[in-house]
Amino acid sequence: MLTLALLGTAATPLASAQTTVEFWHSFGDAKRSGWIQARADEYNKTQSGVKVVPSYKGSYNDSLQATILAARQGKAPALVQIFEVGSQLALDSGAFQPVSSVKNVNFGDYIKPVINYYTIGGKVNSLPFNSSSPVLYFNEDLMKKAGLNPKQPPTTFGGLLNACQKIEAAKLNAKCFGMSLNGWFIEQWMAQQGAPLLNNANGRQGRATATNLDSRAAKNIFTFFKTMQDRGYYTYTGKLQDWDGSDAIFTNQKAVFHITSTADIGNIRDAAKKAGFGVGVGVMPIADGSKRNGVVIGGASLWISKGISKGQAEGALDFALYMTNTQNMADWHKLTGYYPVRQSSIELLRKQGWFTQTPLQLVAFNQLTKTVPGTATAGGLNGAAIQTRKIMEEGVQKVLAGQNVDAALKETKARADAALAEYNANFK
Repeated sequence: MLTLALLGTAATPLASAQTTVEFWHSFGDAKRSGWIQARADEYNKTQSGVKVVPSYKGSYNDSLQATILAARQGKAPALVQIFEVGSQLALDSGAFQPVSSVKNVNFGDYIKPVINYYTIGGKVNSLPFNSSSPVLYFNEDLMKKAGLNPKQPPTTFGGLLNACQKIEAAKLNAKCFGMSLNGWFIEQWMAQQGAPLLNNANGRQGRATATNLDSRAAKNIFTFFKTMQDRGYYTYTGKLQDWDGSDAIFTNQKAVFHITSTADIGNIRDAAKKAGFGVGVGVMPIADGSKRNGVVIGGASLWISKGISKGQAEGALDFALYMTNTQNMADWHKLTGYYPVRQSSIELLRKQGWFTQTPLQLVAFNQLTKTVPGTATAGGLNGAAIQTRKIMEEGVQKVLAGQNVDAALKETKARADAALAEYNANFK
């Protein structure tokens, strides 16, 4: 709960007031939550009137729902980390104010593909913080055993299938490919093919009313999963959105190739070192015949609640700007693999020789900077995104279980479009 705490006691009514800024985030691991706490501690030492109190509030979904509920009860935290596809829901909730309206800020230093995602209707609604995209991870040692060149990882679905044939023939006691079953990857593969996931320019020229899951691009994605499964090349834990379980399959050397977020580069690199194998990073493989279009920014940004005092709003923004300043974003990138969201942070890292020392990070960074700006890569604004992501995941799961691709896509589109219609009914 937000409080305006008095320093002192009732006997000293003239004592200065301190504004408490609650910051809700979704990093439960010691490394990332510890980094956030350390930044808050540093910031608080420089302040007499503001105290930032970070706290872990569960998954992105859980935190967003808890924030909206708290706002309705008049107890909203001042600052909240919200995942990128929660943007439309956050806007529609009416619980937040654009960061550009709190006070005048120059956003020119933020990387264009990142700040563009959060600029809606000409307003910067939230401040970029942890930004990521998917990349291909590979076990260099197992690739060599299969006669593959780790310096030339596959860049297309067909290339990956060819590599899988060699891996199968090598009898490595490992599956070729693993990744968590997550709708985020489907959104990425749509964008890579230049196809918006949603109508009305991905929901940016008008509220999205339908998905484009009946497109050739969507069929390419579902067919890829079916082919991998039918040939025995694909593995996952059987659970939806099991990021950690999928990572464990790869770091336990039970899969040669793995797709997950750039945010996991630090953790996967450390786990591979501990397990005693070399890990490489490549661009996300795309559908054959597609021109590489680039990625949609993933991760999360920092939103400021509406129903708070001016002091809390300004304190929240001030801390958000501090936490995402040049030095801090460079350090955050080194620690985690999330993108350094500021141009000045990139320049600092280059001066330090960081990209020369850590080629794994450079691959991910180049994939972002080479993204072609447009409707597809801007990302879909969808108030029902939590439901539609799960519906897409369940659609792929049905294909993995043997359902025909066309039938699975037809059912998935019908369910996702119905979820959109149900959500949009609230805004007529």
